[in-house]
Amino acid sequence: MNLIRLVRRLLPLLFLVGLGWFLWQKIGPTLDGLNSLNAEPKVTVTHNTVLTQVEALGKLELVRYKFKDIVEYRKASRYPLLPDAKVALVVGGEAVGCLDLRKIRPQDVVFEGDTVVRVYLPAPELCSFQVRHDQSRVFSTENGFFQDADLVDQGYKYAEVQVRNAALQAGILAQTQRNAQQILVPMLRTLTGRRVVLGQQLVMPKVGPKQ
Repeated sequence: MNLIRLVRRLLPLLFLVGLGWFLWQKIGPTLDGLNSLNAEPKVTVTHNTVLTQVEALGKLELVRYKFKDIVEYRKASRYPLLPDAKVALVVGGEAVGCLDLRKIRPQDVVFEGDTVVRVYLPAPELCSFQVRHDQSRVFSTENGFFQDADLVDQGYKYAEVQVRNAALQAGILAQTQRNAQQILVPMLRTLTGRRVVLGQQLVMPKVGPKQ
């Protein structure tokens, strides 16, 4: 009798468990779909890279100058009662001296006998100069009046011009010429088996219009 009573008591519980399992099988997929709405959205990226230009490069970089500077750029106010706007920048910059080997002509390579080759090189160039933004920062801005970004941009442009001027004043072109001697002479000697003499191309003066 006790066993029969126990079975009778367990039947409702077993019925509820079975009903719950049946309902879960029916509505479980729907609940999973609702949960996916709260998940992180899927990101899809499409792109189409187009080659727009191919440029032949022949510039041999021979020296790199690096600079560090503190620049205060001040812009006068348009209104007498307002103070001047200014920005202070800690600037890192670099300039590169090079030779454009594309400018070497056939007549610039002269063989003298069996032992000497004379090569006339183009003039050294300042082929690039720039502010390194990863090595620069804004120290302070004053009186920008909601135009701080434009003021900082103008300050960096001014600093970039100063990088160019500083490189030229520091003799980057002469150093480029010296480095060309150190690098090209051994290389050409190995290639030709001759003594190498480097010279400078003659630049003809430009003739102005007749008066």
